[in-house]
Amino acid sequence: MYYTSTRDKSVKVTAAQAITNGISKEGGLYVPCEIPCVSREFIKHLAELDYIGRAKEILALYLTDFTEQELDDCVHGAYKAGKFTAKEVAPTVALENGVNILELWHGPTCAFKDMALQLLPYLLTTSAKKTADGKQIVILVATSGDTGKAALEGFKDVENTNVLVFYPNDGVSAMQKLQMCTQEGANVAVCAINGNFDDAQTSVKEIFTSEQVKAKLAEKNMMFSSANSINWGRLVPQIVYYFSTYCDLLNQGKISLGDKINIVVPTGNFGNILAAYYAKEMGVPIKKLLCASNANNVLTEFIDSGFYNKDREFFTTISPSMDILVSSNLERLLFHLSGDNDSFVKDCMEGLFEDGCYTVNRSVYEKLKGSFEGGCCDDAATKETIGDIYRRFHYLCDTHTAVAVRVFYNYLEKTGDTTPTVIASTASPYKFSPAVLEAVGSKEAVCEDGFVMMERLQEITGEPIPAPLAAIQNKPVRFEKVAERSEMTDVVLDLLGIK
Repeated sequence: MYYTSTRDKSVKVTAAQAITNGISKEGGLYVPCEIPCVSREFIKHLAELDYIGRAKEILALYLTDFTEQELDDCVHGAYKAGKFTAKEVAPTVALENGVNILELWHGPTCAFKDMALQLLPYLLTTSAKKTADGKQIVILVATSGDTGKAALEGFKDVENTNVLVFYPNDGVSAMQKLQMCTQEGANVAVCAINGNFDDAQTSVKEIFTSEQVKAKLAEKNMMFSSANSINWGRLVPQIVYYFSTYCDLLNQGKISLGDKINIVVPTGNFGNILAAYYAKEMGVPIKKLLCASNANNVLTEFIDSGFYNKDREFFTTISPSMDILVSSNLERLLFHLSGDNDSFVKDCMEGLFEDGCYTVNRSVYEKLKGSFEGGCCDDAATKETIGDIYRRFHYLCDTHTAVAVRVFYNYLEKTGDTTPTVIASTASPYKFSPAVLEAVGSKEAVCEDGFVMMERLQEITGEPIPAPLAAIQNKPVRFEKVAERSEMTDVVLDLLGIK
């Protein structure tokens, strides 16, 4: 298996090279030169395995330059007993008949990013030994809330790595900020910026591709890589849990082998739903992929019209990890839907950079609509959904999962499509306690102490506070720096001790 770039298909690298580099030198994203296809018998075989076994089988199809022992070490290291509070790692639970929740937040940071970021450090260090000649790897991350903490936790004190995280100062929840700013580890650093996630993400990409900055790092035997989903090593583990949820439904007797399902994903940067698209293309019987957005509904408009326009009002919402107007992983989908047309992708990305928008052609749009449906809801509808789902099913969901639930029920009402459905649940509700408290009917005023809010939520619902969140309460704050977007390059160099 080799990988090419969305902006230059003459590029041909191994999986280890793609993971170590993070991003192609011209700014494109690495994609597999071909998507492997699997049989029904393969899926039946996966259903007989636990999550670790399923992960090894899927990853082996993509990481063909890893030995069987290397893959075994990576996967066991990531998902071994004790790292995830759920025995199944990513359990599929029923909400009601035909509607299921894929819980992806049982890891050490209580968010779906753990599913990949507990594995990525193992993949990256293994890859670097093959390709990077002993260089120090600098993990540069832009986060809208969850990726930052998951990357910090995954890479803390990992040999020959440094982890630098940028987040929007007013664009994450109080608990997300506290998780990052209290992070332990000698090789980690965190900095807030005055701006939104798109500002942080754009600047990180610019730093990545700056020849001047890369030369400074090279002088110190350092090189950049990424823990964002622009890195193939972050994206490929996410494919596994869509296979796994299908296997769970088989084992639970809710579907028969070959039956189709729908997948609903709350989406910001498009990586999580793109992983479901790869699973569909590989052979998981998926009928529709429902892309759920909050008030920042750029993806809904794109799926409805084929027109992508980032120049619109930006909303700071109660689902902050989805407060994104430039969805990086959409670039990968454009490459696949256009028949691997790198010139088309470059034109779209140039249009996005120069004009803030682009429109896809009819062929790409028809393929897009063949797989995807879009939907969105605002904060009021999100809170209403949290309360409604809790009262009807005694199931407590966070503000991002609630967006997906609302979009699904709107789709069901519109289409009458009763295909068995899986909704990806991406975070613990305790990470967003003030909004969830209000949604379930608490009259208590929001206070600055997030731990008081968590305790109140536990009193009302009886749902236990996740241990990783409770443990933060007595940790000292280590990182308080706030910078302008224009200062981010200097911040990186200063944190690395480079002048």
